[in-house]
Amino acid sequence: MRQSALFTKTRREAPADEVAKNAQLLIRAGFVHKEMAGVYAYLPLGLQTLENITNIIREEMNAIGGQEVFLTALQDPSVWQKTGRWNDEVVDVWFKTKLKNGGELGLGNTHEEPLTALMTEQISSYKDLPRYVYQFQTKFRNETRAKSGIMRSREFIMKDLYSFSKDEAEHNLFYEKAAAAYARIFARAGIGETTHKTFASGGSFSKYSHEFQTVCDAGEDVIYIDDATGLAINKEVYDDEEVYKTTGINKATLREAKAIEVGNIFTLSTKFSDPLGLTYTDAEGKRTPVFMGSYGIGPGRLMGTIVELLSDEKGMVWPEAVAPMRFHLVSLAQGDATVQQYADDLYDALTKAGASVLYDDRDARAGEKFADSDLIGLPWRIVVGKKGIEAGALEVVERKTGTVTTKTRAELIAFAQA
Repeated sequence: MRQSALFTKTRREAPADEVAKNAQLLIRAGFVHKEMAGVYAYLPLGLQTLENITNIIREEMNAIGGQEVFLTALQDPSVWQKTGRWNDEVVDVWFKTKLKNGGELGLGNTHEEPLTALMTEQISSYKDLPRYVYQFQTKFRNETRAKSGIMRSREFIMKDLYSFSKDEAEHNLFYEKAAAAYARIFARAGIGETTHKTFASGGSFSKYSHEFQTVCDAGEDVIYIDDATGLAINKEVYDDEEVYKTTGINKATLREAKAIEVGNIFTLSTKFSDPLGLTYTDAEGKRTPVFMGSYGIGPGRLMGTIVELLSDEKGMVWPEAVAPMRFHLVSLAQGDATVQQYADDLYDALTKAGASVLYDDRDARAGEKFADSDLIGLPWRIVVGKKGIEAGALEVVERKTGTVTTKTRAELIAFAQA
């Protein structure tokens, strides 16, 4: 991508009404556009980052047997009425709308009900189980306050996977596989070292659930971390002594931290299969309710967490696995045709070598280009200037550490292919 052709522009200041650091930086760098409170559009660099995160999640879900679908955002009230969750007093974040013929529809805030209903047509025997179905789908939640940028919005993409098992024992085997997959996702996304599997309330689903909480000052949650195991306990169950009996964690050694919830996994049991009639015939011919679980990650929320956690005073700092491009090639030609031609040729060579490159070929001052490069936060900056060309080695800056090295053109091509 040539930066001169990129329709988005960087900004020196964030919107005055935006308080979340992730949204401030993403808006300034031209990654997202704020439509209204809690609603953000993803622009080219932001969309590529979101897709890179999505692909990491997709690879890990496929690796544990997930099958991807794409369900509808428009929801039929009838399946939700069977579980009691169409009632606004039970679920208070619904967006509902009227059809022209007078009927009512909802915009999905989650998808347990419609997928469970769908699976009644697909599961009839124990031979049909287990099954693991997931999607990346837009969710709509009528949040009272949307104040955390893309980490808590009213319209967002969610990866939600649902497991369908014969019994609790079979479910537990997959539950642990899903937990391990989540740990790999957060490690690949660059936040694994500060993300903890956290015991939390199961809400209306089960006694306990597990959240994945990333330690960060911008977090809305309080967790207590056991450094010996890496596990944590959410404040909401901190005083429940049964948690400590279950986990073996020593309450006296826990340390308190603020954290962002980046994922969660729930045991649903038969909460949805019972009212929606999802049963199977077991080996003895008995009709038995399917045992379920749910597993959620918001790619946008994860993206916002990465910004909150890894940015510095200059801008964003993207891990290589999620960055929209790996290299930021900055030309300091400023009217010098020889420098410009060298930069053009290097851009072509890097892209032919398979590298993803944002090429700053704009007619702008060096200071402006470097400031934009720091703000955008790609992993590596390659500076093409007259001095470097004459010396036969160009300056390469690692965004994460600020380390400066020099590489010849051949070394850069080899580095790009590594």
